Amino acid sequence: MIPRDVEKIIHYQLQGLPVVTITGPRQSGKTTLARAVFEGKPYFSLEDPDIRQLAMDDPRAFLGRMPAGGILDEVQRVPQLFSYLQTHVDTLGRMGLFLLTGSQQFGLMSEITQSLAGRTAFIELLPFSVYELDQGGVKPSALDTLLFTGGYPPLYDRDLSPRFWLPAYVTAYVERDVRQLLNIQDLDTFQRFLSLCAGRSGQVLNLSSLATDCGITHNTAKAWISVLEASYILFHLRPHHANFWKRLVKSPKIYFYDTGLLCWLLGIQEARQLAAHPLRGNIFETFIVSELMKTRYNRMENVGFYFWRDSNGNEIDVIADFGGKLMPIEIKSGQTLNRDFFSGLERWMALAGDQAFAPTLIYGGAENLVRKGIKIYGWNKAGEVLGSRG
Repeated sequence: MIPRDVEKIIHYQLQGLPVVTITGPRQSGKTTLARAVFEGKPYFSLEDPDIRQLAMDDPRAFLGRMPAGGILDEVQRVPQLFSYLQTHVDTLGRMGLFLLTGSQQFGLMSEITQSLAGRTAFIELLPFSVYELDQGGVKPSALDTLLFTGGYPPLYDRDLSPRFWLPAYVTAYVERDVRQLLNIQDLDTFQRFLSLCAGRSGQVLNLSSLATDCGITHNTAKAWISVLEASYILFHLRPHHANFWKRLVKSPKIYFYDTGLLCWLLGIQEARQLAAHPLRGNIFETFIVSELMKTRYNRMENVGFYFWRDSNGNEIDVIADFGGKLMPIEIKSGQTLNRDFFSGLERWMALAGDQAFAPTLIYGGAENLVRKGIKIYGWNKAGEVLGSRG
């Protein structure tokens, strides 16, 4: 097993709470991590029809089989179990009893929050970060290979090609989850919608345009985006509304959590096609923003992420908000530093004044240095950015 960065936080949370809930996309390693943390404890997957039926028919007897706690995998499949779990852990009165895993946010968070308030912490586990791949000794040496492969654990645990595994992943998990949540009948239209979203990763979301291009209504597009977000396929980056200038963009951007999945949806067949791909800049930006998200979740960083853009097209790719202190982060896919990389940061720093600190550039090269007060990180060190605030 490749060690997960968040494991030490889970152990810490289990010291003070009876339950820890691990959420994240399917095949991100939740089960493997839970079984490593709770090695030797009972494990039950509620995806198994027999186990699920037992939990539904007699929840007290089911939980009674775990007097010292255990692992409940894909727990969103039996939401009625949460109330019984509350009584069970209160009766046992001990910490570190249960690890729950779930791969959908719809319903799961509200059900757990209502039933297990004050009894559980939430951990979000995304696919492997660059840091985790490096620590596990499996990080691809070439950036384009990493972009093409992505970070889903099965692609590193087994001898699998992204070209064959990713379409099976979409069919087996993404489309199945969508059917469960929205009862979509026309999967061809949904697949087209998913591909159209991929073409917009790293761009400001225009739901009306997306709906028109796909031939669906605005409300349908909004609902489908919500499902993809709830299933950890993509996420929103909201605009930051610091009033430096009056007219600011108000719509969010969308990003995919995994560039391997993104590349497959864009029809990229091999890593070498990325060098000349017209969306390479968007793919690289998606990769870096997802790395920042992974760092925040894996290390429980108390930071909010936004982007900033005015009506004249001036933009900062990411604003990291540390409680009112703002770190601007620019992302450039080029491997050679040039003057244009810094102009946006310098302009924004002048506008932000005392609110701004630690301006940062992450680019497609490998060199790490400081130039004119701007910290520069190569792509393979993106995970270090949030820990460097001086």
